[in-house]
Amino acid sequence: MKLVESNRGVILEVYVKPRSKEFKILVENDGLVVFSREAPVKGRVNKELVRELSRFFKRRVGIVSGLTSSSKRILVRGAGVEEVNEALSSIV
Repeated sequence: MKLVESNRGVILEVYVKPRSKEFKILVENDGLVVFSREAPVKGRVNKELVRELSRFFKRRVGIVSGLTSSSKRILVRGAGVEEVNEALSSIV
């Protein structure tokens, strides 16, 4: 999984699949896949993604790029690579 450390936190790449039965996070083919309950209308998927990932990482999260795409780059603010890897290892 590609994690990039910046001066503001860690950036990770996420692929989002909307209209799922439940919100869940999986690691598939060395990438992070997020299943969202919301439909891709008026930013609902993005809002759910930011809310749920903030809870998961226990940090503030923002979308760096990909607001209208299924592939997004997410910034986990104030986190280190080790901390993000540790949180993601609980999924695997």
